[in-house]
Amino acid sequence: MLRRSVLPVIRAVVGASVAAAAVLVLAGCVGDPDPAPTSSAPSPSATDAPVAVAFVPDGSADDNLPIFTQTAQGVWDSEQRGEGRAYIDALVGVGFDKAAMQVTNDQSTVGNAAESLQFSVRWGDTECLIGQVGPSTGQLVTRVMPQLAEGRCLIGTTRAIDW
Repeated sequence: MLRRSVLPVIRAVVGASVAAAAVLVLAGCVGDPDPAPTSSAPSPSATDAPVAVAFVPDGSADDNLPIFTQTAQGVWDSEQRGEGRAYIDALVGVGFDKAAMQVTNDQSTVGNAAESLQFSVRWGDTECLIGQVGPSTGQLVTRVMPQLAEGRCLIGTTRAIDW
């Protein structure tokens, strides 16, 4: 049991600790004593100006992913969002080689709209630009992926690009 004479000492130590902690917390709230001057003009940000993207014929797949994505997004945002041909035509329109492309069917084997539509561009000997859209994804998804066997980019059955 603690004696009465010890209690005032403990109270004093606890009180001093609480006071010291309060001083430290409040010290963190004090602003810079000599703040840098501020300007009233708005500072530019990355979202203020659109970033220009372009097809880079001699670039890598990663160099061309932005234009691939932007082009596919334009189709996804249109009334033709479920038509594979629209993605292929748009990509050809910005410079991609139609002979290097693959696209899956727009419809299932029973005639329903495809839950997922994929399209791709073979890039060089090792990479592919791949896009996927549809109700199963809810948005456009694009990636650079390694090529599969025989220079293919997509797994499974694809439709002929004969237009």
